[in-house]
Amino acid sequence: MSGMFITFEGPEGAGKSTNLQLFAAALREAGCDPLLTREPGGTPIAERIREVLLSHHEEPMSSDAELLLMFAARAQHLEQLIKPALAQGQVVISDRFTDATYAYQGGGRGISSQRIGVLEDWVQGSLRPDLTLVFDVPVEVGMQRARARSELDRFEVEQSAFFEAVRNSYLQRAAADPQRYHVIDASGSLEQVAAQMQPMVARVLERWHA
Repeated sequence: MSGMFITFEGPEGAGKSTNLQLFAAALREAGCDPLLTREPGGTPIAERIREVLLSHHEEPMSSDAELLLMFAARAQHLEQLIKPALAQGQVVISDRFTDATYAYQGGGRGISSQRIGVLEDWVQGSLRPDLTLVFDVPVEVGMQRARARSELDRFEVEQSAFFEAVRNSYLQRAAADPQRYHVIDASGSLEQVAAQMQPMVARVLERWHA
């Protein structure tokens, strides 16, 4: 694959979706027009699965069902959107990808990394992001932001301990592979966060121009 696959990750209220748009705008100013997508979702079928995953239900959803639905949406997303775009040489930026599964279903729900890894290998093969930006924010700050922006979805109503586990999982994964991950302190202003993203924008453009 000749394109570049970038993922934006982080717990609730970290501002990754807003900063993804700023990152993409900086690339466009330099002549690189990235494909923007999200998980779960990205294609019509995957978006339907997203609705099931994020909506509140009278019937409790089992952790295994949640995990399998995440990878079902991801399989569709990869086959129909991400892989074809990368094959055409595009820069693809996804708002969440498999690191979110390790953080939420692994850290938050307590599913073992080994079980998640089996599904990751099955659905993705050797495909992994080239660059992952992890937007880090204290849990209480993130939840205050999430509560202020909209009605909370099925994940956002979880307790603080769940989100502490999610945050710790992200930071552990980033520490284990500093070549792929870049942790950004998202507790400051948009300008401060944008300044931290600049070296990563330059890195993407350098590869894109190569």
